[in-house]
Amino acid sequence: MKMITIAAAIAVAVGGIAGAHAQVYPSHPITIIVPFPAGGPTDTLARILSERMRVSLGQPVIIETVTGAGASIGVARAAQAAPDGYTLSIGNWTSHVGAGAMYPAVHDALLELQPVSRISATPLMIVGKNALPQNARELIAWLKENPGKASAATVGAGSAAHICLLYFQQKTGARFQLVPYRGGAPVMQDLVAGQIDFFCAEASQTLPFLRSGAIRPFAVMSKERWPAAPDVPTMDEVGVSGMYISFWHGLWVPKGTPSDIVAKLNGAVVETLADPTVRQRLTDLGQVIATREEQTPEALAAFHKAEIEQWWPIIKAANVKPE
Repeated sequence: MKMITIAAAIAVAVGGIAGAHAQVYPSHPITIIVPFPAGGPTDTLARILSERMRVSLGQPVIIETVTGAGASIGVARAAQAAPDGYTLSIGNWTSHVGAGAMYPAVHDALLELQPVSRISATPLMIVGKNALPQNARELIAWLKENPGKASAATVGAGSAAHICLLYFQQKTGARFQLVPYRGGAPVMQDLVAGQIDFFCAEASQTLPFLRSGAIRPFAVMSKERWPAAPDVPTMDEVGVSGMYISFWHGLWVPKGTPSDIVAKLNGAVVETLADPTVRQRLTDLGQVIATREEQTPEALAAFHKAEIEQWWPIIKAANVKPE
């Protein structure tokens, strides 16, 4: 009788453990780590996604901003989290490409992340104060005639804005002063006030200023014109060919996350990006939503790898160092 009792107790214990392992995912809130300050493009995108993803997943999706050191702290925090599907890393070109070429923590963290889905993208855009020349061709000519006179804003060493400006110098032969800022919001304020000459901006953050006429657009860094501002030419159209920089966003989880959990998270993203309300909100922000084919983990992995292979040598050759 005693042996039967012990066996029953063991069976209950084993069953409890199995039940814990078999617990339906997700059973509690999920966190998306944003490695940039609140209110910026990545934070805004994460909040739009989280509102709809909670419907698909049946649990709250919480946004946690973890900033500092060129986004390296937030990326590393996400990579070091438990691989259980409860911590996601959202990032963009700056955090998941540019920073990896300069910060050892990001370089290592990128190897410890596995993709969930590509989300959306906007091109980078050259914008400037209204007192500058009328168009991109005239701006480039003026910069060449006045080397070192103009000032251009950057938002951190190795950021997309910084690399864009270095690339712009390389492709045009123009020379100008680089002025560091802490973020895009103060840059836009100084552009409107005429305190800085121009900026290579993530295009979606320029929309309110373009619509009000507060700043002047010059060109976008994409093969096609940007749907949100179709009157703005591409760099190809103004005579600077092959200058393409996409400010894209993606979602990752820590390496080792079970494949069924990754599939569930991917399904939640796919449903979210198919939702008409979400699509309209992203379109209003100037985001070009990833196609269904681009939303698979495999597609993000291949795309991310190609971006790193293209840009890390350029960043390292330019000897860009952390500020």
